[in-house]
Amino acid sequence: MTEHTHEPTPLARYAWLSIAAALITIVLKAIAYWVTGSVGLLSDALESIVNLVGAVIALIMLTIAARPADEEHAYGHGKAEYFSSGVEGTLILIAAVSIAITAIQRLLAPQPLEQIGLGLGVSVIASLVNLGVALFLARIGRRYNSITLEANARHLMTDVWTSVGVLLGVGMVSLTGWVRLDPVIAIIVAGNIIWTGIGILRKSVLGLMDTALPEELQTRIREILDQHSQGEMQYHALRSRQAGARSFVSFHILVPGNWSVHRGHQLLEEIEADIRRAIPNITVFTHLESLEDQASWKDTTLDRPDLTSDQPEP
Repeated sequence: MTEHTHEPTPLARYAWLSIAAALITIVLKAIAYWVTGSVGLLSDALESIVNLVGAVIALIMLTIAARPADEEHAYGHGKAEYFSSGVEGTLILIAAVSIAITAIQRLLAPQPLEQIGLGLGVSVIASLVNLGVALFLARIGRRYNSITLEANARHLMTDVWTSVGVLLGVGMVSLTGWVRLDPVIAIIVAGNIIWTGIGILRKSVLGLMDTALPEELQTRIREILDQHSQGEMQYHALRSRQAGARSFVSFHILVPGNWSVHRGHQLLEEIEADIRRAIPNITVFTHLESLEDQASWKDTTLDRPDLTSDQPEP
């Protein structure tokens, strides 16, 4: 028996906001680098290009993920989001390596910075754009459980903190005159970007591996089942997985064998409704079994044992 919630909210439109923010920050940070010659600001601009590529991929994958289930994808297309976050994580790592290489070259051959005040002002405006978009996308990503929007938000927030570090570095150069501070900050920035990229890649891999729902959601499901099992009902074989914005859970409900089909069905309807109210965008699979049937207790594992050996030969 399966139940579905209402149709998921289309999330692709939020990717357009990320694309617009990336284009704006690329232009602003490129101007900041052009007027100052700061490799730290160049690293900021390069990361914004990665933001743009990631946002375009997010738009494509969110559009695919929103497609309804079909014959070839009976469970929907939600896992397309993991490809988006995986690609974005990879691009982040590539950008980090590029930044590190450029910074090391500038560290070995330092160059003075120019028009620092103007460059910092332009970069601050770009950071504020990223901050506003990142906070908004993070809120939407949490609301709809979208790993793609969460990855975009985390990347943009990393960009914000990166910009803060770069601004401090450039400011310290202007105060101390030690131009090597700029590439040093850029190397630290590269390390921070690598850490974020690894985190995004790890979450993408876990999603593609059908990782179970977060423990707090599993606990909520068990609480609901426990509320219904205070009488004659029991349950087992509870399994869950996350596929993009949609959650899946399955379990077996065991009731007395003398119950009518209608009574058992009504119980399943009540349990499924309680779970759907507690966890949005979830699909519930239930299986009704008899408490007295020995076979009901032999299918709690993923691979059910062969029961034919227990049957007498004709």
